[in-house]
Amino acid sequence: MIWAGCIIGAYLVGSIPFGLILGRMRGVDIREHGSKNIGATNVGRVLGRKLGSLCFVLDLLKGAGPVLVAGFACEVLGRRPAPGGLTTNEMWLWMLVAVAAVIGHMASIFLYFRGGKGVATSFGAMLALWPVLTLPALAALVVWYAVVRFTRIVSLASLCAAVSLPVWYVVSVIPNTGDTLAQLRHASPPLVVTILLAALVVWRHRANIGRLMRGEESKLKS
Repeated sequence: MIWAGCIIGAYLVGSIPFGLILGRMRGVDIREHGSKNIGATNVGRVLGRKLGSLCFVLDLLKGAGPVLVAGFACEVLGRRPAPGGLTTNEMWLWMLVAVAAVIGHMASIFLYFRGGKGVATSFGAMLALWPVLTLPALAALVVWYAVVRFTRIVSLASLCAAVSLPVWYVVSVIPNTGDTLAQLRHASPPLVVTILLAALVVWRHRANIGRLMRGEESKLKS
């Protein structure tokens, strides 16, 4: 019952449309301006960098918060996926909490099951999965920052970071055991979930991918 409550709560928290709320505070419906997305990038583009940064932090926290609460409540925070540590069942349930928060952002119950692209919320949720995915998520954020600095294209950075996340997870598993395949079989939920989230982020960015291929994607202003 605790896990079920955490999963439902994660979806509801993830559904909070902070981008829309920040826009309303300025008398703007963010869905009618710029890319019409409720995420931090469009908020920053329409309402300024400060509100864009605030939206990013809030979206990240609504991913991290439910995962941390579930980790404490179900006593899985800080445990590794290993014999005597996290069981496969516990990992799946904890991962479902993270996925529920991301789905909430992408298909908010408060916005008739519409929403944003889920990048900040995904990384918040992954960072909070300590220690299973924290370091891979940090590495993916470094990828995001590096691509933004080099190209000034946020969508490309988001795609690169999302796709790199499962790769970083596999890299993080290798030093833990001489039998990497056995470790990955035991710790398969994080690998499956990071691949799923990467696929969802790519799908939500399909219009951006088209613009990238045509050389028409917007860049951040210097």
